[in-house]
Amino acid sequence: MTSRGPLQTDPPAAQNELLRGTRLVARRDPAMARLIKAAGPIELRDAFDDSFAALVRSIMYQQLAGAAAATIHGRFLNLFADGLSPAAALALPEGIMRTAGVSGAKAAAITDLARKVEDGTVPLHDVDSLSDDDLVARLVQVRGIGRWTAEMFLIFQLRRLDVWPVDDYGVRKGWALAHKLKDLPTPRALQVEGDRFRPFRTIAAWYCWRAVDTVLPI
Repeated sequence: MTSRGPLQTDPPAAQNELLRGTRLVARRDPAMARLIKAAGPIELRDAFDDSFAALVRSIMYQQLAGAAAATIHGRFLNLFADGLSPAAALALPEGIMRTAGVSGAKAAAITDLARKVEDGTVPLHDVDSLSDDDLVARLVQVRGIGRWTAEMFLIFQLRRLDVWPVDDYGVRKGWALAHKLKDLPTPRALQVEGDRFRPFRTIAAWYCWRAVDTVLPI
């Protein structure tokens, strides 16, 4: 399975849009401007060529630290000699995902996703043509996929630039750190705060994550 390169290798037009968005976020919030200066240019992880594989990864990383999730995800992928696909996932012997460290709930979610992709309940061939809200509504039909997982797919797989995952702990924590708040903002309060960054709220979210996972002075 191959994956697309990181964000900075995207076409020049996409890079220019990111630069424009970063400048907008910095201009509209001095605290975010300081964070942007400390953290440097935005860089998202590689996107998968295959949407099913991207969603499986999102499911795998739910409520797990990155290193642990990466280990389990790697073991899971090793179950597929000919590559991961919905049909291959459905063909796995019962219980074998558990031997790779996949929890029962996540195994059920992956199986449900594979089944719904295969039977057309949740098609993935046209995801680029759907609005954010329509895609979220489609994906949450899958067991184990909630709004957060759908939002991560929008950001990291489809490179949508105006996603604002206000329920994400890292975004809330990063916002509090950047703005030197004693308490984390509520999702509702953060929703309002994010309005100033439209149509580039994804960029603001990414820098909130950086505030949490770096020790850079902000």
